[in-house]
Amino acid sequence: MPESHNFQASHLHSIVRRLFTAAGTPLHIAQDVAEILVKANLTGHDSHGVLRIPGYLQGIESGGLNPTGEPTVIKETDTTLIVEAGNCLGHFAARQAMKWTIAKARKANFCGLTLANTGHIGRLGEYAEAAAHEGCIGIITFGSGCGGGGAVVPFGGSRGALGTNPIAVGVPTGDDSPFIIDYATSMIAQGKIQVAQSKGIDLPEGSILDKHGNPSVKTADYFDGGPMLPFGGHKGYALSLLVCMLGGLSGNFDVEKGLMEGFYMQAINIEAYTPLEEYQQGVRALLDGMKRTPPAPGFDEVLVPGDFEHRARTHRLVHGIDLPDTIYRQIYECAEKLAVSMDDDATEDFDRQFYAT
Repeated sequence: MPESHNFQASHLHSIVRRLFTAAGTPLHIAQDVAEILVKANLTGHDSHGVLRIPGYLQGIESGGLNPTGEPTVIKETDTTLIVEAGNCLGHFAARQAMKWTIAKARKANFCGLTLANTGHIGRLGEYAEAAAHEGCIGIITFGSGCGGGGAVVPFGGSRGALGTNPIAVGVPTGDDSPFIIDYATSMIAQGKIQVAQSKGIDLPEGSILDKHGNPSVKTADYFDGGPMLPFGGHKGYALSLLVCMLGGLSGNFDVEKGLMEGFYMQAINIEAYTPLEEYQQGVRALLDGMKRTPPAPGFDEVLVPGDFEHRARTHRLVHGIDLPDTIYRQIYECAEKLAVSMDDDATEDFDRQFYAT
């Protein structure tokens, strides 16, 4: 296996924040981006963590991302919001958008929001979890589909026509391990292909085709133009199309091209239906009942959504985050280019306090 490099969360957070501020990002935006990226690594979703940094910095350098931009509301009702991000950093835009969505849901019991023209927003579960911690059910989707091309084949097809089209849902449980589902409607997320490539390992069978339409497990075949497959055959394909249609509420569709895409967020105020504390107790009882189910042969225990992230965070806060050497070197090159120190001495007390266990 390739060499890896271990970082405490506080150290990695400091590096990320200083990389983005060196690239012209205001401190409050850089802070949000750093926190969300490092949190993705802490929760075990390395595909949406700091490996994305070189791409984001390249987007800033090329002008595709506006590091100083902030999202603005361009239209709203009591229960809806349409937000324009102006190609700003997606993590910051999505966090602010979810805050606005939750605030409206607290007043009107429900809010749906569309978010347009933003950079990559990272792990959708981040924003679903934020809603859950505020006593709401949060739903976040991003869909993209076009008959002219895409990263994922439709069921029965041989050429890509869809994005990975993820969906995330967060439900409060009354403790620090909310119910979180967060997955692409493809068999594997694109970021996980990057992780496999960085570690020099093959992909699970049934994840991708090569560019000639043949099944493959090689990451090189994906980067050479091979598409991904939808999960669950026709069921994942249908869900992927629904995610496109929710995104299309933003008005971003083209009838002639058969294109539809966009971000959609939703928050539901649980108190509008039933007392929050009682509901959370019911959810936790349901999940604990699932976990008491005797495990099948080959399994040690039954888990529920949210367990993996909670356990990964608990472990990595203590033992650190391992970065494959390939990812480390890419970040190191960015740091050298921007004259940012990667030494632990540059970590501030604020960073250490933020991640104190």
